[in-house]
Amino acid sequence: MTELDQAYAECRTIAKREAKNFYYAFVALPAARRDAICAVYAFMRQADDIADDETLSRDRRKERLAAWVNEWKQYVEASPPLDPSELRRRAAASTVQAATFRALKDAIARFHIPLHLLDQLIAGVAMDLEVEAAGPQTYATFKDLYGYCYLVASVVGLICIRIFGYRDAGAEKLAEETGIAFQLTNILRDVAEDAERGRLYLPLDLTGAHGVPPDALLRHRMGQPPSPAERALLADIGARAENYYASARKLLPMIDRESRPALWVLISIYHRLLQRIRRADYDVFSRRASVPKAQKVGILLLGQAQMALARGLSWG
Repeated sequence: MTELDQAYAECRTIAKREAKNFYYAFVALPAARRDAICAVYAFMRQADDIADDETLSRDRRKERLAAWVNEWKQYVEASPPLDPSELRRRAAASTVQAATFRALKDAIARFHIPLHLLDQLIAGVAMDLEVEAAGPQTYATFKDLYGYCYLVASVVGLICIRIFGYRDAGAEKLAEETGIAFQLTNILRDVAEDAERGRLYLPLDLTGAHGVPPDALLRHRMGQPPSPAERALLADIGARAENYYASARKLLPMIDRESRPALWVLISIYHRLLQRIRRADYDVFSRRASVPKAQKVGILLLGQAQMALARGLSWG
């Protein structure tokens, strides 16, 4: 096994362990595309883990994230390229970090991923640290929230479609809106957990429109059902997410045939999560919403069947 193969294997291990919903979609991809997606995920995971490490102060996390970004810049922009041993020596990087950087740099070259998209992704992670500094009332309007969702989710979609393959430039706007659908679903699922961490991702224009004081949401804890006004607020976010899932369905036929099953799996799992939240009448406080593993496996099996059919058609 080459060093590059080992690097991709490390990224697959991270994705399998950490990517609760994404990994089911990864499995439905051809090997080279799956490896590239896993490298992107491992990169995202490292940035998120630094930003979310609550054992450190906010300022210390910002310093660590900046150092990590600098190490990545040194590696990806090095000419000639640094090998993994040199990367570890110069940046005091862990083996996992070195493997992630190695695999991602290869994926960038192979699938023509613009570096500015990765810069935007890192900027989205850094925004959470700024939100914590300024307090939870950061997103004054839904437009502001959309900007955050774009950086942490839509950019991921724009990276993924480079790996999936597409020819119509219209796919890019649809991938952006698909990312918004996924992130709004995540926000709904995590309202209670985010409140316990002093974070509020529901915009103030909507909390005000529904008569829900932000402080009430921040004090709301798991096990305490939402009030009628809170349900209406969450339903508003849910309806907006549902509208963006329409873009996800339009995106599917624009993606290369052999990648469509993976995207279908991902859309199906996330949309199923939103449906479960809606069926619970937006009570995301009594218990955390999730899609049961058996249902995810069922969706994956259908996706794999679609992948087999797609390969058969491409060979026919």
